Amino acid sequence: MDLYTLLMAVLLGIVEGVTEFLPISSTGHLILFEDLLGFEGPAGNTFEIIIQLGAILSVVWVYRVKLWNTAMGLFRRGPEQRLAVNVAVAFLPAAVIGVLAHDFIKSVLFSPWVVAIALIVGGIAILVIERIKQARDIGSVEDLSVGRALAVGFFQCIAMIPGVSRSAATIMGALLVGVKRPAAAEFSFLLAIPTMFGATLYDLYKNRGTLTSDGMEFIAVGFVVSFIVALIVVKWLLRYISNHDFSAFAYYRIVVGIAMLGILLLR
Repeated sequence: MDLYTLLMAVLLGIVEGVTEFLPISSTGHLILFEDLLGFEGPAGNTFEIIIQLGAILSVVWVYRVKLWNTAMGLFRRGPEQRLAVNVAVAFLPAAVIGVLAHDFIKSVLFSPWVVAIALIVGGIAILVIERIKQARDIGSVEDLSVGRALAVGFFQCIAMIPGVSRSAATIMGALLVGVKRPAAAEFSFLLAIPTMFGATLYDLYKNRGTLTSDGMEFIAVGFVVSFIVALIVVKWLLRYISNHDFSAFAYYRIVVGIAMLGILLLR
């Protein structure tokens, strides 16, 4: 692996790790970066799939105690069982719609134009939602009702459009159904585990014919970098949202989206 390839693996691993759990779209940023740099990773988008797995594992590590306690309390009534049911219910819409729309999304929507527009529209949506004055009475993920969890699951489906951001869709959706900001972020992270594992496994299955051992060093570097960076970002975001809203991310999305549209129009 030459120096250029190593630097690209590190750069894209950082991009994935930073953007996966912030409400700014990891898929969108990878598409924009690879388009701007004229870079193509290993065949079958294997690189993007595997480095996403690294980001998922960072959340598993952060919530390892809660996940273990939930698993131990799965078959008895209590907060752990309610949390497991809520995550499962919220996961269902994306599981069904994702399978049905996978080929269309990958072939039609994975475009820098779509990403740029989605970044702008999503940024405006975040600003609007943050300014809606409403009672948010759900302070923990265990207290979320099944109906509200399902609603968050449908919001997550919007993020199948590249540039929307899964975390933005689920966090904003949770805020709209009355969940307080810290609990909304935590539920988004926990929901990411089955959603992203499922999407990763399905992508690997769909690309099984093109998977080879080529570029394994490149993929391994991106995986490790993505895991480490995502671990830092998740812990930072949990602290950040205790005293801040998501407006800064909204403005960032709008600026990046407008800049990308300008670049695309000038080509």
